Amino acid sequence: MNQVTIKNNFITLTVLDYGAIIQKMFLKNKDGVDTNVVVGYEEPEKYLTDNKALGACIGRYAGRISNSGFHINNVHYPIFSKDGVHLHGGQKGFGKRFWTIEQVHDGENPFVKLSYLSKDMEEGYPGNLKTTVTYKLLGPSLFIIHKANTDKATPVNLTNHSYFNLDGAETIDQWDLRLSCPEYLETDAKLLPTGKIVSVKNSKYDFLEMKKIGQVRLDTPFVIDSSLKKGTALASDKSGLSMEVLTNQPGVVVYTPAAFAAICFETQNFPDAPNQPHFPNSILQPGETYHNESEFRFSFVN
Repeated sequence: MNQVTIKNNFITLTVLDYGAIIQKMFLKNKDGVDTNVVVGYEEPEKYLTDNKALGACIGRYAGRISNSGFHINNVHYPIFSKDGVHLHGGQKGFGKRFWTIEQVHDGENPFVKLSYLSKDMEEGYPGNLKTTVTYKLLGPSLFIIHKANTDKATPVNLTNHSYFNLDGAETIDQWDLRLSCPEYLETDAKLLPTGKIVSVKNSKYDFLEMKKIGQVRLDTPFVIDSSLKKGTALASDKSGLSMEVLTNQPGVVVYTPAAFAAICFETQNFPDAPNQPHFPNSILQPGETYHNESEFRFSFVN
């Protein structure tokens, strides 16, 4: 397993070639103390048996797919499922594959670029999918850029599954959260979208204005309103750090794990879009380029 570290004046980022995983991301807090803002293992080998997708690139399809498969051009493609749910690309998705480190740039605006070729019918998905992910530091921002090309029509939905903790706290209750998401996807008991898009108004999911997370726990697909011109945001009074998430994607799955203090912002297309015709298109065609770009911008709390 190989490890690459890039840094600028604000951020020091360590990435693994296994799963294209973000292992560490250090910034200075309000007191000038180096703070790792992502949850991860110190020993890279532990990721080989991790089942939480810590910091990993998720694919070929992030999130859940129903019905143990999908149809493209009237052809049914069965995919691995547990209790009728396919999650995060299957038994051995992109987060459990070794990637190739294509490029490391250490100068101004440093970046690391990794690639992975997902072969035709891997995990049941049609087409040879050439995928790259680039982690780029630009000032106090981390940009994550996913791109992919295919030789057959195939569902594609990539994301990064980093678990953020801005202050080392053991609970998320006192963190401040804002979601620029006036709607969310209703989900059933298996966390599969029902197809219904619901307003957050008068619900526990209304974080349109910054407020404490409190007792709310989430594993929820939200619909981003790009016209609001502001991103999802997380802030900690304790560390003084604030993070804003901006993306070109239509949705973000916000996840707060039960076992430890962290929050994920999985910027992506809607879960189960291959089986929900009124959701944004998730099928990549030959000749097209999939492009998912998200910015994680850090600053100090005002």
